[in-house]
Amino acid sequence: MEKVDVLTRILKAEDTATILGGQSPASVINSGKYVPVTAKTQKDNLRCLDDAIRTALCGEIRTVVVVGPEGSGKSTALHKLVADWAKGECLQNFSYVFNFQFKEMGSSAGELCLETLIQQGHHQIPPESMCLVAEKPEGVLFVFDGLDEYKHSLDPSVHTLTSDLNQPASVSCLLASLLDGALLKGAAFLVVTRPTDNVKFLKGTQLEMLGFQKQQRQVYFNNFFTDHAAANKAFLHMERTLGFYDFCAAPKFCWTVCSIYKWLIDSDTKLPETLSQLFVHILVLLIQTLSLSKACSRGLVLALGRMASHCLHNQHSSCSKHAIDSFGFQQNLTAVDSFLTVQGEEEFSFHSQLIQEFVLAVAFFLDVSTYDDVEKMLDNHKGGAKLLDFFMSGLSEPAQYRLLEDLLGMFSSDQIKGFKSWFKSSSEKTLREYNKSEHYRCFHLLHQSQNESLVKEILTPPAHPRVLHENLRLQDCVALNYVITCLGKRETLSVSRTSVLRETMEVLAPSVSLLHTVILSNCSIYKESVPLLASAVSLGVTRELDLSHSNLGDEKLQILCTGLGKTELHRLNLSVCELTAACCGDLASVLTSETSQLRILQMMFNQIGDQGFTKLCEAMHSPNCKLEELEIPNCDLTAASMEAFAASLYSGESKLRRIDFKDNMIGDSGVQALCKALRQPLCKLQSLGLFGSGLTGACCSDLKEVFMSEHCSLTELDLSLNDLGQEGALLLCQGLKRPSCPIEILRLTRCELTPAVFNDLGSVLKNGTCQIKSLHLDINSVGDKGVKYLWDVVAHPSCLLEELNVEMTELTDACVEDLCAALRDNNTLKRLELRNNCLTDAAVPAIVQVMKEKVSMEELNLKYNDFSEDVFEMFEKCHNIRY
Repeated sequence: MEKVDVLTRILKAEDTATILGGQSPASVINSGKYVPVTAKTQKDNLRCLDDAIRTALCGEIRTVVVVGPEGSGKSTALHKLVADWAKGECLQNFSYVFNFQFKEMGSSAGELCLETLIQQGHHQIPPESMCLVAEKPEGVLFVFDGLDEYKHSLDPSVHTLTSDLNQPASVSCLLASLLDGALLKGAAFLVVTRPTDNVKFLKGTQLEMLGFQKQQRQVYFNNFFTDHAAANKAFLHMERTLGFYDFCAAPKFCWTVCSIYKWLIDSDTKLPETLSQLFVHILVLLIQTLSLSKACSRGLVLALGRMASHCLHNQHSSCSKHAIDSFGFQQNLTAVDSFLTVQGEEEFSFHSQLIQEFVLAVAFFLDVSTYDDVEKMLDNHKGGAKLLDFFMSGLSEPAQYRLLEDLLGMFSSDQIKGFKSWFKSSSEKTLREYNKSEHYRCFHLLHQSQNESLVKEILTPPAHPRVLHENLRLQDCVALNYVITCLGKRETLSVSRTSVLRETMEVLAPSVSLLHTVILSNCSIYKESVPLLASAVSLGVTRELDLSHSNLGDEKLQILCTGLGKTELHRLNLSVCELTAACCGDLASVLTSETSQLRILQMMFNQIGDQGFTKLCEAMHSPNCKLEELEIPNCDLTAASMEAFAASLYSGESKLRRIDFKDNMIGDSGVQALCKALRQPLCKLQSLGLFGSGLTGACCSDLKEVFMSEHCSLTELDLSLNDLGQEGALLLCQGLKRPSCPIEILRLTRCELTPAVFNDLGSVLKNGTCQIKSLHLDINSVGDKGVKYLWDVVAHPSCLLEELNVEMTELTDACVEDLCAALRDNNTLKRLELRNNCLTDAAVPAIVQVMKEKVSMEELNLKYNDFSEDVFEMFEKCHNIRY
């Protein structure tokens, strides 16, 4: 067959375009408006499909399999490839290209040889050419379209494969022999298909069709509309309202959208906001085009609904002619072409599953006798239907179904009430549970309804408490944004494990501006989304922004900081954000801005070092800086930056009240510098965290002087995980004995304390002037003897302790008598921590008895002691014991 004949046949205009069926491949190619689609290789690389196929077939690969969903442009791309070969523009390493449709081959009966098979495929090849095919098979390319429509197996193990070109065999045997390489070995194959089991029998490389990406969709819209403004309006509207659905990548769906949008724009009608509204307009246009009476139109839709129900329930993609006759199409046979496509001679299917599910949803509201129960309706079709409940939700609202009532007659009020009753009850149940995907499904249905009052009715705070949203897709963000904007100003939005792209933030920006607290923790934040986030925060009421555990980094933080100076933001959490010293200048600019309201900054686990911290300290000298709390654990700080920090504390401008240096190697010399500031009258610091800061007892004399100073403002001090030892701790006790020492919370976890220290602490606690209310002495091995000093204190009337932690101090049953006596005499203690000690079952009766008496005691934690299950029943009688 000559190339000119191939070109003529491949570009021969087929059927005319339809709204749902799209354009034929020949029409697309002939119009000169072909837009290449995108495919994903087996290595997950994105490539232009045409280029990927050409590259593969011009190399050593002999079989390329292209797999993609309906309407994704597979057949059009294949036709374009063959046409370009015939024009001499590509694949010129092949002398012959034979193009086949699997659906035409499926009806072939009997046995035939390869030459006859080629001839049946409309390839009029002379005998001498057939000889050349046999002699040089590497110059032959077989192109097969629609493998999914072939009903026979291509499993080579179930066929007696042939290698003889002249040996008659069944079509399936010939195909299996070709594709397995037994017949015409060396020939190349290009197979295009929807997902099907037969794919697993094909060797070679596989390409996954992704259809149009955003840029390709824009080109398609520009090609479709003659007016650039209309093209831009249509494209932007589709991207905003539909672009997040996977099927928007399908060229056939883009054709449908463009056709409907053009009709609506030409008639000066508002474009649809949801998928349901789009399909309402599609059905309206189709019915109007058919020019049927209202009764006939209603009958047609009901017949389509019965067919849709049959296909979805049985999970079949098509129906036989016999089945079609049973659905009631007899009076409307000429109208079905707008909705159905013919496969072979006797098989009918919907142009797309979307229209299939939509007409079923419409039929539900038209026919109360057939579809009497929502739950049953959804259960019967849940195996095949994906968006049936979406469409039902949209169609239950008057603003959407009234357009259809003008053409089809009245929707059943009972069906509408039934659906709304089901929706409300199922939503209330869903929102009480913790299945995130079901939560999002509820949001999607509300979005389709476009009913603000319904959103407020269903998503009241008691029914919908604060929820952490994880792994959000773009379409989930659209639905979530809709419900939040309907509800108005809210307290918190928490999103985790989500890719925050530009498109994500474009969708969520209206919600962000309405929320007091925005949490984007554990998210992958893209650079293009950051300006949109900053803008949304600056325009709204957001007071807290949490970006912790993200890949923010210095560059993206710099972009964010440009918009944060003009916000109402009070708290910014940047913990574990891959930041360095380079970001601290930008943060300092935010802190010193005249309009900055930032009071709390969390920076833990960022390697800002002394250089970065010094920049923040310099910012605290500014009268504009309102920072009150700074959390910088594990930020590579040393004593080198403590002088700069101390200077900021007594500058007279610092508003800082709390700082946490946990897990920074400040060391004794760093604390010495801090203590100079803490004794100054202008220093107002109230809370100092030095957990695991490389301290020894040598720093305690400086801390003692702070406690002794009349200017000391510290009320909370954490010295845990430092080797203070007995000598250092006793020095602290001397300072704590000062009558006006303001310390209320003291943490000395694992500080190598001794019974002598516990004895001295006991003296402090009962001296009548001590203000300590929370004391943490856990993980100090002092045993019953050491802790006994504390039991004596707890029983003392001057003791103000409300919280005491003596976890892992090697307590035994020997302490129980003193413990119980102390609890009986105490009126202030609320929480007592006794975890990880050596108490046994013998201690339980006395402890339970005293805890029953102490109704004011909120919690006694006895977890991880040496209790057996025999005593658990006793513990359960006390609501304030944790075990």
